[in-house]
Amino acid sequence: MTTVVTMMASGRRAETRLRLFGAAVELIAEQGYTATTVDAIAERAGVAKGTVFYNFGTKEALFSGLLEHGVGLLSTALSGAAAGETALDALDAVVMAQLRFFEEYGAFARVLLAEMWRTAWQDAVARLRRDVLGVYADVLRRAVAEGAVRGDLDVETAATAVFGMVLTVAIERRALHPDRPVERVHATLVDLLHGRVTG
Repeated sequence: MTTVVTMMASGRRAETRLRLFGAAVELIAEQGYTATTVDAIAERAGVAKGTVFYNFGTKEALFSGLLEHGVGLLSTALSGAAAGETALDALDAVVMAQLRFFEEYGAFARVLLAEMWRTAWQDAVARLRRDVLGVYADVLRRAVAEGAVRGDLDVETAATAVFGMVLTVAIERRALHPDRPVERVHATLVDLLHGRVTG
């Protein structure tokens, strides 16, 4: 019985934390981290202000948890797409997975671009580099080993560049061209990538 009650409580707590993440990411994407208050997060989530403090302690801890959660979801999405017959197939699939992820989590994309690079969030940046950019780097290393891309490619820099390019394009598409099919955007990105890394 105790285990069931504990599981129910942890399930409710996890649900509350997800609601708080959702409210926080929307507000931070709309008005920035500094302007977003705990009161506004609680109101948007439909909970008491004390619930934020109970679950996270501080606004900073909430945002740190939000970044960890979002980066974890993104890492899982990209890792799942990284299989492919060839490394270039895998690269194409990872680009599409990133586009689709940010299509679903557009607010998180804007938060990553605008807020994540502050020195206060270095743990989240380190996880992004390891778990997300690492997927791109592994695929590019595989492409070098297969002879599909230039042998002198700096895979770490290329991984960062590809991730940043896809992130920026995903945000621009959502903001300015929401009717543009994601497949069309993907085809353009893949053409650009293949032209640069294989040349």
